[in-house]
Amino acid sequence: MYQLINGALVNLDSQSESKGNILLVDDLPENLKLLTELLSSLGYTVRSVVSGSRALKTAKSKLPDIILLDVKMPEMDGYQVCEAFKNDPDLRDIPILFISALDEAFDKLKAFQVGGVDYITKPFQIEEVVARLEAHLTIQKQHKRLQNEIVKRKEIEEILYQSRSLLSGILNTALDGIAAMQAVRDPLTGDIQDFYCLAVNPIVSRVLNRNREDLIGKLVLRELLENLSPDLFNRFVKVVDSGEPLDEDFYYPSGDGCWYHYVAVKLSDGFAITIRDITTRKQTELALQEANHKLELIANLDGLTQIANRRCFNDYLAKEWQRHQREQNPLSLILIDIDYFKRYNDSNGHQGGDDCLIRVAQEIAKVPQRPTDLVARYGGEEFAAILSNTNMEGALQVAADIQTAIANLAIPHDNSDVSDLVTLSMGVASQIPTSERSPKDLISRADQAMYTAKNRGRNRAIASLIR
Repeated sequence: MYQLINGALVNLDSQSESKGNILLVDDLPENLKLLTELLSSLGYTVRSVVSGSRALKTAKSKLPDIILLDVKMPEMDGYQVCEAFKNDPDLRDIPILFISALDEAFDKLKAFQVGGVDYITKPFQIEEVVARLEAHLTIQKQHKRLQNEIVKRKEIEEILYQSRSLLSGILNTALDGIAAMQAVRDPLTGDIQDFYCLAVNPIVSRVLNRNREDLIGKLVLRELLENLSPDLFNRFVKVVDSGEPLDEDFYYPSGDGCWYHYVAVKLSDGFAITIRDITTRKQTELALQEANHKLELIANLDGLTQIANRRCFNDYLAKEWQRHQREQNPLSLILIDIDYFKRYNDSNGHQGGDDCLIRVAQEIAKVPQRPTDLVARYGGEEFAAILSNTNMEGALQVAADIQTAIANLAIPHDNSDVSDLVTLSMGVASQIPTSERSPKDLISRADQAMYTAKNRGRNRAIASLIR
């Protein structure tokens, strides 16, 4: 906020600390006096000289943050003074604002050609002068910060380079993969754009199937990580920015190995990573998980048909529902009913009915081939098939394969109204689970589709309409 006090424009918000060191160059003392008073009252430190030669000497004694330079002066005009500053390595980075009564386009163009950063015409408004000064002072401060950052980075790079020979021996003899990465940041925002490789040992290069020469000193990490896992790059960025380490397993087929464990920790403005092949251990874990899964299935078998029972069905559907909700993949369910089974029981006896149930159950269980699919006895003469990561088209194909398999069994059924062999009516439902739905919705849709199949003549599979 500015106010005119005793004939001078004063910034009421200014603090005692100088807002910038300004050098005024003008051969007219009255111009120097006016600008000096105005700018000093606004919190700037102001020095003034009346010639170009004095400007050069004054600037060398103490570098100003910015220069306000008149054009028309004896000995050296403003353009010549500016050229002299730009030819001096110690002075060339000081921003120069021309301030002159000359307002022709030619004059302004020449000011920029010789290295000026701005041009203010007289008579001027102090608010305009201050606004332009502050803008260029801000740019100058950012430039200095950038220069300091560059210097710091070069110092870090030099230290890392000197230590590389010492690390080389350790890296090349280690049994684990070891690499060190340096962050490459956007100079304006400071955001990490990529990492370049400071050091990498032969094990890491072998895992990545790259020569060490293709990795060290190269910006390759982001590309490699995007091929491995889309979010892994951002997680390494978080290691550098937050200092929190990463410690986990990952799957990546490479040579004889496919499972690895890595630990990534912050290292200066980058990170170090250690990688160990855990394929053998992981295969053992997976085999144990598979064995436990089989034991769990055995514990949940239907006593008659020796396939999964209703309790197993309920537990597995709930678990798969949650998994598919997280992964946003389709989950399908087929409910299956033996057509006119009561008549079959009546004519063949309970033992004959049990034999039929066993043969049908075992045959249905053979159709889905993936270990994540489950066929269960749903109740009485009804069965169910849970198909993981399967859309409606895939589920209908499985239903068709089940019909074919049961037809090939050719179990006689003399009391059926649709065939002289045992047939099935099936309802098929498929959806991507959401938090608004539950497994009961999937069961209800499949159940309704199954009864639609019965009402339409049995011996068929009907797909539930998407709601």
